[in-house]
Parts: sequence; C-alpha cells; structure tokens
Amino acid sequence: MNNYKTDVIIIGAGLAGLTAAKVLKSAGKSIKILEASDQVGGRVRTDEVDGFLLDRGFQVLLTAYPETKRFLDYDALDLCKFDPGALILNENGSTRIGDPLRQPGTLMSTLRSPAGTLGDKMRMLGLKIKLAGKNIDEIFSEDQTTTLAYLENAGFSARMMNQFFRPFMSGIFLEDKLSTSSRMFEFVFKMFSEGDAAVPAKGMGMIPVQLARDLSAQELIFNQKVIEIDGSRVSTLSGSVYEADTILMATDQLNLPKPYQQPVRSYHSVTNMYFTTPEIPFSKPLIALNTLPGKLVNNIAVMNQISQAYSKNGDALISLSLIGDYAGYNSSELQSNAVHEMKNWFPEPTAWKHLKTYHITYALPDDDQVTNEPDSKVKKLHPNCFVCGDYLMNGSINAAMKSGRLAAEAILSTTF
Repeated sequence: MNNYKTDVIIIGAGLAGLTAAKVLKSAGKSIKILEASDQVGGRVRTDEVDGFLLDRGFQVLLTAYPETKRFLDYDALDLCKFDPGALILNENGSTRIGDPLRQPGTLMSTLRSPAGTLGDKMRMLGLKIKLAGKNIDEIFSEDQTTTLAYLENAGFSARMMNQFFRPFMSGIFLEDKLSTSSRMFEFVFKMFSEGDAAVPAKGMGMIPVQLARDLSAQELIFNQKVIEIDGSRVSTLSGSVYEADTILMATDQLNLPKPYQQPVRSYHSVTNMYFTTPEIPFSKPLIALNTLPGKLVNNIAVMNQISQAYSKNGDALISLSLIGDYAGYNSSELQSNAVHEMKNWFPEPTAWKHLKTYHITYALPDDDQVTNEPDSKVKKLHPNCFVCGDYLMNGSINAAMKSGRLAAEAILSTTF
C-alpha cells in the first residue's frame, strides 16, 4: 500500500478536472490528478490509426465559448474552422444552407435551398438577431421548454424542422426528439452564430493536452482508477492509497467512487464510424446532415477537409455519427447498412475502407433541464469533498471547464 499526501486530489483528467487543476496550481495548491485511463481528456480524446487522427466521437469546439476563450490558447491549437451552415442531404440530392451574414457568397444558395421556405430563412435571421441581443445569463434564467416546442412556437415549418433543425441539433444534443431544454438550444445557437465551429489541427485531443501541459509526472498519475473515498483517503483499484486535505471528484456520473455513487438519470449515447477512401465525397468544409426518414447515419464530415493533418496520406477521412448506442449490433452489418445509406449521395461508398468504430455509451448527460451555475450544495458534498462535471450544468465543453473552475474557486475560498 502506498500513501501520498497533497493539498488536493482530483479524480479524473477530463476537461473539468484539468481546468480545476490549472486554477488550483496557479493559486499555489499542491495537486495530484488520479486518472483511470492512460491519457488525459476523458470524453475528448484523439487516437492515431493507420496515419489518421480519429476523435473519439465527432466533436467540435465552439470558439465563442466563454470558458474556452478564458483558458485555451487558440493560436497554439491551430484551430481549423468549418464553414457556417450545413450541407443538406435529402431525397433529391444535396443543397446548402449557409450564413449569409458571415459568408455573403452563400446568400443565393441559401435562398434557393428547398430545405425551408423564405419565411423560415427570415425567421432564422430574426433568431440570430434576437440571440445576439441576449447575454448568457439571460438565456439560462428563462423558463424552459423543449427545443421542439421552442422552434414550433417560433413558427418554423415542418420542412425546416426535418431538413435542418432536427438533424443539426440531433448531432449536437445526441437525441432526435429535440427534448433538450430550450435554454440549451438558445445557448448553442448563439455560440454557433457568434463564433466558429472548429477543431484543433491535430485533433480534439489537443485541448486536454494543452490544459495538462504544465503538470508534472508526480501531479498527473495514469492507470489509477479510484474506487472509494474514506474521509481524506482515496483508494484505487491497484491498491494504492492517496491522502489529501481536499478531494475533488471530476468523473462522469457513471464513475463516481464509493460512497458517492448515485442512480444516474438518463444520458445520451453515440456511435462514431470512420472510413477512408482515395476519392473525397464532398470538398466543402461543412457538416453534412442526413434528412431521410428512418435514417441510420445522422451527420457526416470529411475531417481532412477541415484539417489536412487528420490524414497523413491525403486520402479522405470520413466520420459518420449514429445517434444512440449500437454496441450490441453486429458490427459488419452496421457498417454495411451505414455505407449503403451513403449511396444516396456519394459514388462507390461500398469501396470505403473501415478504420474504426467507437461506441460511446456515456457521451452527454441528459439536458432536458439545464443551468449555467451549479448549486453550491451540489459542488460541495462534504466538508473536504467537492464535485465538478458538465452534468451538473449542461452537456458542453464550456460547462465542463466552467464546473472545474467553479469547484476550484470553491475549494480555494474554503481552504484559504
């Protein structure tokens, strides 16, 4: 049995835990992060497979997020941006919806797009203007309804809902009923409107790597799964025992250690497939949305059209996102069905080479009710035990980092 003493032990090296560590260390606290896996990042990680960079689940960084602007060096991440809008894949082929306010060249294609009526496009413009005039605190103080009810009340047509909002927001919320809180919709739509959707040139995993860059090997310890907290002592699956004045749990809901385990309310899953082919399916740096009824694949992206570093040999790296957990399905049949669906728009998808499939059971917390400020009683579970994580607020990179910052500040206010 090993015994180590420090000011603060942080359980989990995801974005919340790493942000907390950054704040605590800058304030002079001694810290140790105990991470169950062999890398930082939690749900935000990137693997290299056969010369391709594969993010574990299709993810983007919204550059307008307040917390990422506060803690991340965007220039060092070498952010590569998606074009605003989306490529709409429908029964008649494909069409593009852009953002003429930011890319005037997309005005005509957006106006001609059959994805919605002219009235829908004017309502979209009005929505952007409305949200530009609201600050984030105002958004999160409003009454909550579902995203579906919010958009219907705003007057958007059924076609606009099915051709744009449902597939676009499903890819973000990871649920296709649009039951996610209207607060979350307004926040995310505001962030898309006021900044860029981007990825670091070398993958989303570079975000946690940057957050962890000032941590030493003594401060960041891998392959240490915490199973129990007993007062100031933390026990791991390997048999090690660590001791600290304060403990911060920064895991997701499914991995809270004893005695803080709790029934987990619903959460959202996603399956992410990667394929490669010499022929690029589409050349624009856009997210493509599958609008067919009964679809399997929700959204498609060609990642090396966003950043060339995602593909060393220059072949196309195709990301397909399937909303839900398909881990129990026959893998070859699932691949075949996903590729077959792509035949509606792209030549020879059956020739695409499968690289890897990720089944991410806990991808996002349930966001039917959200906040931007966790309850102080939730943050502090015990005089020396605190908790952080996006599930305490809303499922986003911004919330993960903010919860880590707020928990660190709460620890500092208690211990200094």
